Amino acid sequence: MSLDASLASWLKLTQISGLGNEGLRHLLQAFGSPDAILDASVSSLSQYVRPSVAKVIREDFDGSLFDTTAAWLNDPANRVITLADAEYPQALLNISDPPLVLYIKGRLDLLNVRSLAVVGSRNSTAQGVRNAEAFAKAASESGLCIVSGMAHGIDTAAHKGGLQGSGSSIAVVGTGLDKVYPAANRELAHQLAQHGTIVSEFPLGTPPLASNFPRRNRIISGLSEGCLVVEASLQSGSLITARMALEQGREVFAIPGSIHSPQSKGCHFLIKQGAKLVESAQDILEELGFSSVTTQVGAVTENPLLTHLGFDAVDIETLSQRSGLTIAELSAILLQLELDGAVATLPGGLYQRIA
Repeated sequence: MSLDASLASWLKLTQISGLGNEGLRHLLQAFGSPDAILDASVSSLSQYVRPSVAKVIREDFDGSLFDTTAAWLNDPANRVITLADAEYPQALLNISDPPLVLYIKGRLDLLNVRSLAVVGSRNSTAQGVRNAEAFAKAASESGLCIVSGMAHGIDTAAHKGGLQGSGSSIAVVGTGLDKVYPAANRELAHQLAQHGTIVSEFPLGTPPLASNFPRRNRIISGLSEGCLVVEASLQSGSLITARMALEQGREVFAIPGSIHSPQSKGCHFLIKQGAKLVESAQDILEELGFSSVTTQVGAVTENPLLTHLGFDAVDIETLSQRSGLTIAELSAILLQLELDGAVATLPGGLYQRIA
């Protein structure tokens, strides 16, 4: 399969060093199409970009990207769409810096349905993972597509929850779509490609560069009507996504947590800044005007020890003092509660109640 000439023009221009999305948009406004830009003289181009960039536009381009992309497009599940295509996501047309080219693997239709971004920490707690999956599942069962970034932790749980409902899930990644990052999510990527969608603005072959991940966040929030932050430290990239969501006029939601947990600090900061505090998926669905399904988050048969455990992480010695049980007795009970999914073990010999 040979690459369409018009698409080849788009791909070349998006790879011109020093041009960038903003510079290319200015050229498109001036010349009307990528083909017209490539046909323009250096002097004409220099009215809108630096002469050094104008010269590069007129030079021959390494065609290896064209060959790689053409081979990738032989798979019917793969697509490349541009800002000029009718299938381009309408939600992204309304953000300040829409990606000019999108590589897509999976269901193209999901890019134009109502969606909710669900994001959070890579270093998530067991409770955070459970919350992310349950909230995403409930939203997906009500028809919202779940958008996240396929990172470890909260993102992974959000995608798994989204895939369990009719709304499905979209992963916006920071690499080329011929790579899976993190590698541990290879099976999840396969499920998303089969039943959901994986999207990237980065050309095939792009490795997981650190600078790419904050950039992709504007697409996660841009595709969505709202952004739910499940867990986040004050340094979390999820706060970048939340800020971009606010700038794009999207709703921002945050789940509160323990005042002692570093992974709750970011959510509490967002709530102080005006994000909507949510305790259930119902809160989000009502805000977005959706009907909802009743989904319990982590309902378990109540064990008396859970009352002593509380919701903050605690060591076994403190728990022994609270409950009056011996360490040996507690160890046996905690093991069973962990197997039941009611308690999680944390680093440092701590235990935390889940839900």
